[in-house]
Amino acid sequence: MKQASIFLVEDEVLIRMMLVEMVEDLGHEVIAEAGNVDDARSLAEIEQYDLAILDINLHGFSVQPVAEVIAARDLPLFFLSGYGSEGIPDQFRGRPVLSKPCELEILKRTIDAVLANGSL
Repeated sequence: MKQASIFLVEDEVLIRMMLVEMVEDLGHEVIAEAGNVDDARSLAEIEQYDLAILDINLHGFSVQPVAEVIAARDLPLFFLSGYGSEGIPDQFRGRPVLSKPCELEILKRTIDAVLANGSL
């Protein structure tokens, strides 16, 4: 799998730092990161990325507005959650959801599968 540019949205700074390291260990590059809905939505609109990884709950707010921008750009995405698939916006049900914390191998398989299948 070729190197991908990743947009990462995660509100917990330490988890975000860990995920950046994991993504880079897999040979990909995190080109933008955000920790709240407003910043994430702005970056989702303007950055050039191959894949978005989104935490479902950002300080109590749904990531739905961010996911909608990414979907409108026809870019692939998947979700992270500490609560399983709880809280996934209805129109995104069926997208992959990784439990936090996730293992490197599971992250790798999910990134590879989502990139191979496009927006799923």
